Amino acid sequence: MSTPEDDPMKQPRYTEIATFMRAPLAHSLDGVDIGLIGVPTDLGVTNRPGARHGPREIRNSSSLMRTVNLALGVNPYSLCRIADLGDVRLSHRFDLEKQVEEIAAFYRKVHAAGVRPVSAGGDHSITYPIFKAIAAAQPIGMVHIDAHCDTWGEFYGSKFTHGAPFRLAVEDGLLDPKRTIQIGIRGGQNFMDGIEFSLSHGMRVVFMDEFAALGVERVIAEARKIVGDGPTYISFDVDGLDPVYAPGTGTPEIGGITTLEALRLLRGLRGLNLIGGDVVEVAPPYDQTGNTALVGASIMFEIICLIADRHFGGR
Repeated sequence: MSTPEDDPMKQPRYTEIATFMRAPLAHSLDGVDIGLIGVPTDLGVTNRPGARHGPREIRNSSSLMRTVNLALGVNPYSLCRIADLGDVRLSHRFDLEKQVEEIAAFYRKVHAAGVRPVSAGGDHSITYPIFKAIAAAQPIGMVHIDAHCDTWGEFYGSKFTHGAPFRLAVEDGLLDPKRTIQIGIRGGQNFMDGIEFSLSHGMRVVFMDEFAALGVERVIAEARKIVGDGPTYISFDVDGLDPVYAPGTGTPEIGGITTLEALRLLRGLRGLNLIGGDVVEVAPPYDQTGNTALVGASIMFEIICLIADRHFGGR
């Protein structure tokens, strides 16, 4: 018989195996409602690598998370079973196209078991194969926080980079562009292909200047209007934040969202029909303080709370 002493969450936070949020490590998908997954690859980056180390450091930092979200009044662990499903195991470490298929195959099993995935990358290329698994039956909507649209075309011979997941998802009928909002977009451009793709396909692009002018509450209202009550995914690239708050990322852009604004934005999505989410582009080698991994863990916790509240809060 288990006792409170057997529960890792009741133990000092510096003890036990460093799972996501100190949740149990699952050896089966049976009975899991929300699965926490690491995808340790940065083969899709176009410049600075390092995000392959993101899942491990987010796990370490997530030991600082607690169980109750004060702002939402939610304890997700009392609502549903949340477990760490480990990392996607990749046998093709130097073949990006094969990695896409391996990631998709992993998430197909997760989706077939009725588990809602919340993932830690890895670079942003991981979201496309996740969509191949969870959006195969119907296109989904998305709230996307990022400095970049990630709707580029082919880059130096590959279409599977971290700058292309949402172009691929739209072209494959996995992502509904008219139910997609991209928030925090900014920075210089060498070409406008990605932004033009987003705009021409009907995505709502909230550039950072507009975000600052509108304020968080009006952006929340816009996001809720765009995605409606259909199945929706949250994809959070930490470079959407100002690098003051998240320096450990491969493509930092100054003048971004604050961590407080990000928390308010996510909490304002409460009640949406969220089917999953990810936090990507945490690259620990560029942040000796570990703060970016802590930010990633905190954002991941917020997404967990939103999913648990919407889908299991009525139990």
